[in-house]
Amino acid sequence: MPEMPEVQGLAEFLGERAAGRTITRISVAAISALRTYDPPIDALHGAEIIGAARHGKFVDIRTTRDDTELHFVFHLAKAGWLRWYEKVTTTLVKPGRSPIALRVTLDDGSGFDLTEAGTKKSLAVYVVRDPDEVPGIARLGPDPLDPAFTEEVFAGLLDGRCMQIKGLLRDQSVIAGIGNAYSDEILHVARMSPYAISGKIGPDEVARLYDALQSTLREAVATASGTPPADLKDSKRSGMRVHGRRGQPCPVCGDTVRSVFFADRSLEYCPTCQTGGKPLADRRLSRLLK
Repeated sequence: MPEMPEVQGLAEFLGERAAGRTITRISVAAISALRTYDPPIDALHGAEIIGAARHGKFVDIRTTRDDTELHFVFHLAKAGWLRWYEKVTTTLVKPGRSPIALRVTLDDGSGFDLTEAGTKKSLAVYVVRDPDEVPGIARLGPDPLDPAFTEEVFAGLLDGRCMQIKGLLRDQSVIAGIGNAYSDEILHVARMSPYAISGKIGPDEVARLYDALQSTLREAVATASGTPPADLKDSKRSGMRVHGRRGQPCPVCGDTVRSVFFADRSLEYCPTCQTGGKPLADRRLSRLLK
């Protein structure tokens, strides 16, 4: 799933490449992706793109037409992506025949597709007058890279919550933009178990976790900034320390990176760096052995 750094990279790319261009056509191939109907999607035809921003994992393309501002917002979900073209093909987008959910064509012939792989379709597109009309944006917690997100604010979010820290970092209503991959990376940098209980973390650990969160996300955002959409996925994978690296040596201590599997995801960690050398129980394997 694209997370904050990649979504920030996409927003910056669109802001730089598409700002000042006019939308000439939007072709919807997957009607299930369109989550709003007023204003209609064709209200964006003839609209000028005036910028792009990020809200958590949502991309917000700001447009104006006849002095009316509309926001074209999308969330790529688990298997979605954006493909940019300097010259959009004239081939018709046929519903159900490809991974393309939606195609946007601009007045200079460039444009992009929103695509989604797999059978579970969760990619979401909204046309709204205000980003807060999107339910997922309205319930977002604070952005961890906002200057107002201080260590004291972070400590306040942890205090009194009886949640595993891995789950808390991924909870968009608590902190916006962090998903499965970067929560693994943050916890590895912080040398903290993913099962640590948030409300029981001491002040020194809170400070270490806050520093790890800031350094990990800022480094990833800096790497994603200026990277073309086609290269963002590979850039993300190559920068991971433990996430997606099960069976490989930890870059810090050399121990083997382990996984814990859940229904639709897994987490990766280093036992030596994070759990005192003790491997965490693999719940999937434990169920098979019962």
